Amino acid sequence: MMIGNFIADSVKGSQMNSFSARVQQGIRLHRLIDTYTDNHPITLLSKERLRERYGKYAPVIADIFYDHFLAAHWTEYSKLGLRTYAEQTYKFLEGHYDMFPLRTQQFFNYMVKYDILVSYGKIEGIEKVMQGMSRRARFESGMETAAEELLKNYEDYKLEFKTFFPELCEHVLISKI
Repeated sequence: MMIGNFIADSVKGSQMNSFSARVQQGIRLHRLIDTYTDNHPITLLSKERLRERYGKYAPVIADIFYDHFLAAHWTEYSKLGLRTYAEQTYKFLEGHYDMFPLRTQQFFNYMVKYDILVSYGKIEGIEKVMQGMSRRARFESGMETAAEELLKNYEDYKLEFKTFFPELCEHVLISKI
């Protein structure tokens, strides 16, 4: 399931059928989470706060802000330390590298090189990621300033994440994928 969840954004349409049932389940899980997150009133509030300054990039920035709060408050959600989780995840995924689509392989290399799972827990990590995304954006995005926005409204985003995340977990638990 972890493999499917990890590669889901790079798997389009019927490509999913070329993977095992368990990987397909992980892809469906990722899509379920994305759909729920994209349409939840709390995440819509976060995105709306970002929309004036960042336009169509607001949803991406909000997702990364939420990733930050998950990493920064990891011990509230897992008994396994974030460093240990990250190392185990990198090792597990590396063992399945050959089955990743090219785009996912490239992201995996970046993720490991910059220790994304851990670095997201720090503002500096978010700042670095946003600067990189801004450089790669096709249009003027302003994402290079997103860490400033996170700091400016930190408590609002944190409260929104902490309200949303348990609801997401409950939704996943009751869903039949």
